[in-house]
Amino acid sequence: MPYVRSGSATVHFVASDIPGPALLLTHGFLMDETMFEPMREPLAAAGINLVTVDARCHGRTQTPEGEPFTYWDMAADVLAVLDELGIDKAVFGGMSQGGYTALRAALLAPERVRGLALMSTEGDACTPAELAFYRTFFERWCGAEPMAPLVAELAPQLIGGSDPRQWRSWTSRWYASDRQAIAPAADCLMQRRSVLHRLGEISAPALVVRGSHDGTSTAQKSELLAAGLSGADGVVTIPGAGHGAVWTHPEVVAPLLIRLARRAVAQPHRAPGRPRANPWFTSRGGGEIDIAQ
Repeated sequence: MPYVRSGSATVHFVASDIPGPALLLTHGFLMDETMFEPMREPLAAAGINLVTVDARCHGRTQTPEGEPFTYWDMAADVLAVLDELGIDKAVFGGMSQGGYTALRAALLAPERVRGLALMSTEGDACTPAELAFYRTFFERWCGAEPMAPLVAELAPQLIGGSDPRQWRSWTSRWYASDRQAIAPAADCLMQRRSVLHRLGEISAPALVVRGSHDGTSTAQKSELLAAGLSGADGVVTIPGAGHGAVWTHPEVVAPLLIRLARRAVAQPHRAPGRPRANPWFTSRGGGEIDIAQ
């Protein structure tokens, strides 16, 4: 298994190890890097070297027990992965908390970022209502409450859809996990600060995508994120998908990532604010772009 040391963490990653532009992706909360596995083959066929990373407190990445960290630390982790692989530049991306990491990597090392793939994510801090919800939920998750009702509540929100077969790969891992081990990651999630005021520093081509049924990364949050990125052209909305569109709709997301990677390699970064024709789909107004059925 490939690992790299980053600060106090031993970070696990998987690379496709093929020639071509690198696409580095990080996963959502309570997931791991395998959530991108359904897209590895089509991306490889398109000549894209997919690099996936386990976040701190997730998957096979190892961190000191109970040690606090931030998404800035995890941004340093993904840069360390690229260093280990000898990759100078990549398209950075992630789903949900993975997007928080990708945004911070773009701010830490803009010269290494060819593009940004921001999926089911946002650039803001938690609202007071979200913070109150998270505090209650994580107290329950890390406590002694039976898992079944918590899992039944979480799976539809975190993954989306109505087919439990799409959830089982993750719910089985949740049942087998150390429930208390996730606490530092929960604190990281709740205590993150907004980077919306810094989005103007990022000029790389950007894809902002969400599921139409995503109640977490709402249309308003996604549009606010896209509006702050000069390289983004509205929000791509996947009909019928929820928060975990990357997992439930890989056949839709993979072509979007391929298109972004090719565009990022072909086009130099442009100055913020410079207009450009829309490279995705036809706009439906309000900054939102819907994928053709």
